[in-house]
Amino acid sequence: MSNIQVKNVPEGLHQRLRQYVQEHRRTISDFTLEALERELARNEWRERLAKRSQTDLGVSAASLLEQERQQRDQQA
Repeated sequence: MSNIQVKNVPEGLHQRLRQYVQEHRRTISDFTLEALERELARNEWRERLAKRSQTDLGVSAASLLEQERQQRDQQA
């Protein structure tokens, strides 16, 4: 396994990180590995999404959402 070393972590961020992992009974290493994996997966998802062709709904998503809200409010 490889190692990663992070230098020059701002003190405030380090304190917040230490507090978070303590409260959640985890290690900084475990938290960092999960955060890196999550961010890489999120980035890969964005890249796949960007490659997909766009779908033309004929109207804007905002107007569709507004219509749904109006129908919901009328039913309430």
